[in-house]
Amino acid sequence: MNSGIKFTSTEMKYIALFESISGANVKDCIVDEEQGRVIFVVKEGDLGAAIGRGGRNIRLLERMTGKKHEIIEHSDDPAQFIKNALKPAMVQEVRITERTDGKTIAVVTVHPRDKGVAIGKNGRNAERLRMLVKRYFQIQNVSIV
Repeated sequence: MNSGIKFTSTEMKYIALFESISGANVKDCIVDEEQGRVIFVVKEGDLGAAIGRGGRNIRLLERMTGKKHEIIEHSDDPAQFIKNALKPAMVQEVRITERTDGKTIAVVTVHPRDKGVAIGKNGRNAERLRMLVKRYFQIQNVSIV
C-alpha cells in the first residue's frame, strides 16, 4: 500500500512534528504549497488522537506551521477511504467501476445539501480526493454527484 511513496525532508519534518504532538500514527503526508495546506493520512482508528480534544492538536499545529492541516483516516477499502476523505459530507453511495479502456473510476453520490462540502471551495476537496485515490488505489477519476 505505502510502497512507492517517497517522502521529502519537509514531509518527514511535518510527520515527526504531527506524531510528537498527537501521538497518532501517520501513514502519509502531502504538503500542498499551492493551497497552503498539509494533508495527513492517519492509521485507521487514530483520527481522534490526531485531532485532539476539541481540535486542540490541529490548532496547535496550524499555529506552529502557519498552514491549514487536513486529516483523513486511512482504510484499505477504497469506498470507505473515499467516505473518510469526504467527511463531514454525507456520502450515500460509492460505485467503483473499471471502464472498457482499463481505467478505474469512482462515482460518489452525496446528499444534495452536502454537495458543496464534498466538492469544497474551488473544488479543492474533490481535487484532494482524486489525488489520494490515485495514489492509493490507482483510481483515475472521481465524480461527485
